This record gives sequence, structure tokens and C-alpha cells, in this order.
Amino acid sequence: MNSATTKSGPAKASRPIGVFDSGIGGLTVVSALRTLLPNESISYIGDTARIPYGSRSEATVQRYSLEIAAMLLEDQAKTVVVACNTASAVALSQLEKSLPVTVTGVILPGARAAIAKTRTGNVGVIGTRATIKSGAYERALRSLNPDVRVTARACPLLVPLIEEGWLENAIADEIIMQYLAPLVDEGIDTLVLGCTHYPLLRKAIARLLGDGVALVDSAENCANAVRELLVRENLCAPETNGGTLQVALTDPPDNFLRVAREALQLEVGEVQLRYVAAHAL
Repeated sequence: MNSATTKSGPAKASRPIGVFDSGIGGLTVVSALRTLLPNESISYIGDTARIPYGSRSEATVQRYSLEIAAMLLEDQAKTVVVACNTASAVALSQLEKSLPVTVTGVILPGARAAIAKTRTGNVGVIGTRATIKSGAYERALRSLNPDVRVTARACPLLVPLIEEGWLENAIADEIIMQYLAPLVDEGIDTLVLGCTHYPLLRKAIARLLGDGVALVDSAENCANAVRELLVRENLCAPETNGGTLQVALTDPPDNFLRVAREALQLEVGEVQLRYVAAHAL
């Protein structure tokens, strides 16, 4: 990072928080940020032209993440939030090395919240195949508590369910329990929702698991981590700011944008269409 880019001050504090995801699931993080930090402006880019990141190689996800982050820097982002568990798992360290601003992922905040909530040290994690295969949550959880017991499971059908808007019906319940039953059998008392789509299923998951299992929402805890970072770096927007939200996608939106708007009660406004070009950082 060069000092000119990282220097704090009123001008930089008024710049937007940059947020990106492989698609629209990261709007759960945006919703949490809007609730927690209403004075902050947000620039969000969903890489819908290249979704899903979860089935891509590590090298490809790293390249995509760097390209989308570069677009956020063009929007004058004062910090970048990786609202994608797959990108957080395999590209965060490269983003931290390459970007001239601070970067926050969703995995470490979620792991911290899980360690704080678990009573028995028996934690479950659900996510995409790529996130689970990476072992990122296990590493983060064990770095905080070496004795924690972690049971992780990939749940590839949950994102399509959510994108269809099937958040509360018998089919969704059956699929959710097919995935969660082995974790329940392992005796977990805390479950990390390790995909930014999954908070949209939080009500159904909580109902099916009951009060004995605490849920950790990666979106909510990521927003808390961003607030702490802004305070620490003296980057909080002035209280007089009216926070704005700019949403851009790399391919025209599909039905899920409507689902996200309705489920999150998020006023998205006009969505921009932006094409990805090769960006050098």
C-alpha cells in the first residue's frame, strides 16, 4: 500500500464501502451493513456473468476477485468487503497483498462468532463445495480454539433453492434436513451459515433445528467486522452523510434479484450493468 492511497481523512471517510460477490447473495451483507451503518454509502458489484465461483479453480477465483475489486477501486472504495465465502476462502490473502485499501472477508468474522456462541465446542459449517473443500472455516475455527470439533458439509442444492425463491416450503425443508441431519447426529450446538445466500434460509433452518442449535450468520458478523475496522482506521462516514447504495451486475439480473429485494426488504434502485475487463492492480 502506498501512503497516499491509505491516508485517512474526511474525504476518504466519505467514500463508499466496496462490496462484491460472485452474484447477488452478497446483498445479505449489504442489507446487514445498511442496518448497522446507515450513514455509509455502498458500492456493490455482483459478478453474475461468471457465477458460480464455487465450481471454479482457485486460480480462476483469484483472478475474478482481483478484477472485480479493481472495479470497486474505480468507484473510489475506501475499503473492500468480500461478500463471498468462496472468494474469502481462496482469494482473500491475494487481495490483501494486492489492494491499496483494507479488505474484509466473511470467514474469520463468522468463525469468531461461532467460537463465542458454542457451549460444547462442537460446531457445524455448511457452504458451497469450494468453500468446504478449502477447509478455510476449519482452519479459522481451530486458530481461535485448537480443541474445537468441526463438522463441515457442502450443500450444493441450497443456492438454487434460494434463487428460485423456495425459502419456506416442504421441498426446501426436506432438502435442508437431508444436508443437516448428519450434523445434528454429530451433536453440533452451533451452525455457521457459510454462504452469503444462506441467511435467506435462516428462518427455515432455525425452525427445523430448534432452539438447541445457535445459528451464525456470516453476513451479520461480516458487517460487525466492517464497523470495527472503520472505527479503528478512522474511516467512519460523517453522521451527516445520507448513505447511498449503488448496485451493479456484470450480466442482466434474473429472478433472484426480486427474491433478494423482497426477502431482505432492501431498496436496490436502478441496477447498473457493467462489463468486466482485464484490470491490473
